[in-house]
Amino acid sequence: MTAELSRQTRIFCQKPPGSTYSTMIFGELSCTHSGSHKSYRPLCTLSFRINHAIGGMDPWSYHLVNVLLHAAVTGLFTNFSRILFGDGYWTLIAGLLFASHPIHTEAVAGIVGRADVGACFFFLLSLMCYVKHCSTRSYSTSTWGWILGTGLCAGCSMLWKEQGVTVLAVSAVYDVFVFHRLKMNQIIPSIYKRKNLSLFFSIGLLTFWGTALLGVRLYWMGNKPPSFSNSDNPAADSDSFLTRTLTFFYLPTKNLWLLLCPDTLSFDWSMDAVPLLKTASDWRNLHTVAFYAGLLLLAYSSLKSSSNKRECNGKTVMNGKQNTNGHSCHSDMEYKSLELKSSFASKEENGIKKHVIQRPQLPSTENIVLLSLSLLIVPFVPATNLFFYVGFVIAERVLYIPSMGFCLLITVGARSLYIKAQKRFLKNLIFYATAALILFYGLKTVVRNGDWQNEEMLYRSGIKVNPAKAWGNLGNVLKSQSKISEAESAYRNALYYRSNMADMLYNLGLLLQENSRFSEALHYYKLAIGSRPTLASAYLNTGIILMNQGKTEEARRTFLKCSEIPDENLKDPHAHKSSVTSCLYNLGKLFHEQGHYEDAIMVYKEAIQKMPRQFAPQSLYNMMGEAYMRLSKLPEAEHWYIESLRSKTDHIPAHLTYGKLLALTGRKSEAEKYFLKAIQLDPTKGNGYMHYGQFLLEESRLIEAAEMAKKAAELDNTEFDVVFNAAHMLRQASLNEAAEKYYEMAAGLRPNYPAALMNLGAILHLNGKLRDAETNYLRALQFKPDDVITQSNLRKLWNIMEKQGLKTSKT
Repeated sequence: MTAELSRQTRIFCQKPPGSTYSTMIFGELSCTHSGSHKSYRPLCTLSFRINHAIGGMDPWSYHLVNVLLHAAVTGLFTNFSRILFGDGYWTLIAGLLFASHPIHTEAVAGIVGRADVGACFFFLLSLMCYVKHCSTRSYSTSTWGWILGTGLCAGCSMLWKEQGVTVLAVSAVYDVFVFHRLKMNQIIPSIYKRKNLSLFFSIGLLTFWGTALLGVRLYWMGNKPPSFSNSDNPAADSDSFLTRTLTFFYLPTKNLWLLLCPDTLSFDWSMDAVPLLKTASDWRNLHTVAFYAGLLLLAYSSLKSSSNKRECNGKTVMNGKQNTNGHSCHSDMEYKSLELKSSFASKEENGIKKHVIQRPQLPSTENIVLLSLSLLIVPFVPATNLFFYVGFVIAERVLYIPSMGFCLLITVGARSLYIKAQKRFLKNLIFYATAALILFYGLKTVVRNGDWQNEEMLYRSGIKVNPAKAWGNLGNVLKSQSKISEAESAYRNALYYRSNMADMLYNLGLLLQENSRFSEALHYYKLAIGSRPTLASAYLNTGIILMNQGKTEEARRTFLKCSEIPDENLKDPHAHKSSVTSCLYNLGKLFHEQGHYEDAIMVYKEAIQKMPRQFAPQSLYNMMGEAYMRLSKLPEAEHWYIESLRSKTDHIPAHLTYGKLLALTGRKSEAEKYFLKAIQLDPTKGNGYMHYGQFLLEESRLIEAAEMAKKAAELDNTEFDVVFNAAHMLRQASLNEAAEKYYEMAAGLRPNYPAALMNLGAILHLNGKLRDAETNYLRALQFKPDDVITQSNLRKLWNIMEKQGLKTSKT
């Protein structure tokens, strides 16, 4: 559960309340956006919000809700099975199969799966409401309440997840083939029978409501199907019609195998987890043929069966003479002569006609098979790529609802074999084999739950199925655990299996950049851009590295190119816009550092226009203020400093820059308050003390300024600018001995920086340490031979040394 929790809850809990009903399940992306995956699931999102309001980000509470939902669904499914199998142990077997099936692990253990579990809950409620509607249709006005409940629950199921709407089609199958027991050849003639008017009226209501729900759903998604990347669904991106056809026909076979034998499960089946079927000679086509042949044969035999033998929970019944578990069983001949579309009879007592409710009769094996097939197939149809391409190859959680049909098929098949077995030994064998299957499923579920204990175990378990995706995700986990070398190895393993994964190239570049391996990082960022030219974050980091390397023109071109990338057809346009805004911010800083303040302001304004709602703008506003201040446009500068502080009241740089502006405009007391507030916000950083010290120095409060300078240098003794400025302030306060100490520290931090060496030479010169001063002047000139100030100071020093009879390097 925690494997999915932190990333996704971080998104939905930050959304404004109104966005639940206009955006997707996660994030703030509108369903009409071209990059949206069109998943509009407001009830699921609402459940997350309630979860977050009560339990915060604690994974345990989210997991508890999912488990409770699964328990509720299991209870409803078992109750529904009782309608089909009666009160015997076959109902219990169906419930146990569903409760223990390993395919449910992803839906229950992963936070994303809550959509499937919640949809299934209302799916079953809707179906059971319709069952009740069928049984009361002929004698009670409450039947309209049940049909209303059917529609409302179907709508709720769809608002948990899209496939929930398919319950209406399953309800129609139940009404026609289970409740009315019609065969295919009886459907058309029955239209003209007056007694079946209520049946077709109900079917009409289901059709109307289903059409309305689908129409609204299509409207929400902008009447366009979602778009996905090649790696999400490789077959959909194939140019070969044969490849697409063979693969799409094969995938349901693979899904059924996962239900039947869930030995190999994975958190992700995208990319090359299921290799494409490219030729008719691929041996997997035999599986496809066998699957569809078996499916058609099973459906045909159930629809065409006209046996007059009925089976009821282990008892063979002929012509209705046997009663089992309190349910009467009749032959087909009797069904034709009895009115079974309602479950009541009429009798007259003392001249008063009364309705007497009878026990409902159990459906035949053939009826249950048809209903099971509809439960297995119909909810799965949206995932088959039949109507539009989906963003996955296989998704185990999608099988949560169809697995109900599978469990019913296994149960009715075992029951049928049990009934037909003549010997007690065979009956026991069938029973214990079914029990063993439940036990196997249960043990596998326990083992699979272990894989979902944490992210690392989950991703390691998926390496054999989808090595590229699993190694990549594992690299992210290892990096978060500060296992840098292992994370790098994991990223490289992922790229070994799939070398063009832009995200993985970017992640490897980021890891290398964070470890100061800038040349290697730059190489992988450029590969990431080559693989995905719209990856704005790669442009951003590339530009930052180039800027730090002094390649300002190349950095400028990189930032500009990033700013021109549109957000169309991107999965996360908000993250893209944030990266574009950051690129413009850094481009503005580049212009600012070059003294092109007008250009910087233009770029900052563009960044403000393009920034998404979640972007933190305080630094951008502050830099805008600094640019205006450099142009001496103080009112505009003050406006942007105030905007920066309004967007983030504890933004320290804005306190410092606004304090400088206030001091410049004569509002000294206000300025001092902002400097002191900056220090109060973070007393462990020297920058605040440094700016306050500079203010005090300008106010001729030299002793206080010197104290602030010392404090700043002590706190940030590895920051050159802080130490160097502290030394400069101490010298201005005529504390030359202390200044010498900090100039030495600054020169140690940047031993090849001519300004540091020249100033160290100057303070040594003032303190009478002439030979040391000469040494540092000469070192400064090695790095900057044409520096006029250093040359002038050195000549003055030599004059003093010669007057004192000291030997100089020029002689």
